[in-house]
Amino acid sequence: MHFRAITRIVGLLVILFSGTMFIPGLVALIYRDGAGRAFSQTFFVAVTIGLMLWWPNRKQKHELKPREGFLIVVLFWTVLGSVGALPFLFSERPNLSLTDAFFESFSGLTTTGATTLVGLDSLPKAILFYRQMLQWMGGMGIIVLAVAILPILGVGGMQLYRAEMPGPLKDNKMRPRIAETAKTLWLIYVLLTIACALALWGAGMSVFDAIGHSFSTIAIGGFSTHDASIGYYASPTINTIIAIFLLISGCNYGLHFALLSGRSLKVYWRDPEFRMFIAVQLTLVVVCTAVLWGAWCLQNRNGNGQSGVLPGGVDGDNGGLYHRQHC
Repeated sequence: MHFRAITRIVGLLVILFSGTMFIPGLVALIYRDGAGRAFSQTFFVAVTIGLMLWWPNRKQKHELKPREGFLIVVLFWTVLGSVGALPFLFSERPNLSLTDAFFESFSGLTTTGATTLVGLDSLPKAILFYRQMLQWMGGMGIIVLAVAILPILGVGGMQLYRAEMPGPLKDNKMRPRIAETAKTLWLIYVLLTIACALALWGAGMSVFDAIGHSFSTIAIGGFSTHDASIGYYASPTINTIIAIFLLISGCNYGLHFALLSGRSLKVYWRDPEFRMFIAVQLTLVVVCTAVLWGAWCLQNRNGNGQSGVLPGGVDGDNGGLYHRQHC
């Protein structure tokens, strides 16, 4: 196993990730929320770590084997989650412990959606945007983005792609070259994000919240910019938009590519994975609706004014977005 070649690629990936700090840094400048320093500090730390890994091994170029691809992905996600925790540590608000900062970072990048933060509505906009961006990058996988870029630097991406992508999608080459496949996946991902953001904005969300919630919706993560999540808006329209885009994002992106390539909508129904996916979702909707409706009726009969949780997304997709309805 070529450990120095592996270290070189991990270093390049960390340098690539450091560049993403400019985006929340720009948000901090726009809103003047005082969080910009945390992202500039993270940028310099990440670049330093990346250069320390890459520079001594810059001439180590070897063809990657499958097991080396898997090791790179594991190492990179470990390093990335650690570096991703730095803005939470450097920022004055929120004042997180080391454990909580790491938890928040890994939860975002893995699109788990669990959080240690409270008082989201009072946090700096840049920090809120960064949380949403972490989920968005983790949703498709920054490794897949790197596969599209690294060939420019002389790094093959096939083994990275196969190690990163789940299920049958790893064997579905939409384009002749794997880098082109990665670019196509990210193009579809970006287009869905833009469409979701525009729909949410049109439904009444602010531009900032529409972008933030489109990130977590398309990533199927569940982070929100408000403590009340989408219940903050109490809007059935917004709930419906998010549920629809969660459903779309949960589908095989190879099917989306086929549709964009001129195939008919029938391509979805011909896919057995899609049919099973829809069947599971419909079953969950029926079961959840029955349970929640029964709970609502019971509370009304008992005169209980407690809150019942109504679905605000596609539960089987781990969307994590919800709202509360007072009964």
